[in-house]
Amino acid sequence: MTALDPLELRRVSRHFGSFRALDEVDLTVRPGARHAVIGPNGAGKSTLFGLISGTLPATAGTILVDGQDVTRLPVERRVGLGVAATFQHSSLFMRETVLENVLLAVERRAATEAATETGAGLGARLGLGLGRRRRAAARHAAIARADELLARVGLPARHDVTASALSHGERRQLEVAVALGTRPRLLLLDEPAAGMSPAETARLTELIEDLPREVTVLLVEHDLDMVFELADTVTVMHLGRHLMTGSPDEVRASDDVQTAYLGTMEATP
Repeated sequence: MTALDPLELRRVSRHFGSFRALDEVDLTVRPGARHAVIGPNGAGKSTLFGLISGTLPATAGTILVDGQDVTRLPVERRVGLGVAATFQHSSLFMRETVLENVLLAVERRAATEAATETGAGLGARLGLGLGRRRRAAARHAAIARADELLARVGLPARHDVTASALSHGERRQLEVAVALGTRPRLLLLDEPAAGMSPAETARLTELIEDLPREVTVLLVEHDLDMVFELADTVTVMHLGRHLMTGSPDEVRASDDVQTAYLGTMEATP
C-alpha cells in the first residue's frame, strides 16, 4: 500500500440557503501527513469534513483524491479510492460484537477489491459462486485481519463483547479499527477525542501516531493539546474560510490565530 497523492480542495464552498458555511476554501493535505483542522464553533470544520468524506455535497469547487475528481462521488466510491472516516456520532452496529463490526468492514473491502479486479457483478460482490473452501478461506483471512486490527487499537480481549457494552473510549478505538478494516490511505477523524478522559485521549493519540505513514490522517479536533502533540500540520478555519496552514509552532505564534481563535493561548517560545 502506498500513500495517496495530495488531497486537494480548490475553491470549495458549501452554502445552506444564503448562509455560507464554507466559502471558497483551498487546502492541500500532503501524503503521509498528520494534518489537523481546528477552529471555533461555526468555523466550518464539520462542513469541511462532510465534503471530503462525501456525506455533504459541495455547492462549488473541486475536491481531488489521489488526483481524481471526487467532488460528486458518493461515500462508497470514495471508500473504494482509499478514503475512510469516523464521525462524531457512532456508526457502529451496537448489537453486534466487536469482532463482527470489524469483520463487516474487512469483508466489504475484500468484496469490493474482488469485484474491481474481476469486473464481476452483484453476485460476485456478495461472494456468490465461490466454492465452500474458498468462502471458508476468505472468512478465515478476514477474521485474522480483524484480530490484527483489534490488537492494533488496543482491544485484543474484547472480540465477543457487544459494541453497546464498550466504554466510550473503547467505542472510539473500535471505530478506528472499523475504518482501518477498509484499508484506507486517507483516514478522516471527526472529533475523535470528544467525550474522552485524558487517559483515553492519550491512548488514542498513541494509536494514531503508530499508524503507518502510508495512511494519511486528517482530523478535526477541539482538543488542542492532542492536536499540538499529534499533528505535523495544522489548518485553522474561521467563519467558513481558511485562515492559515502551518506547523504547530507557526500556528501557536500567529497573531491572526491568537486573535481569531486561540485567545489567551500563549505562543510556544
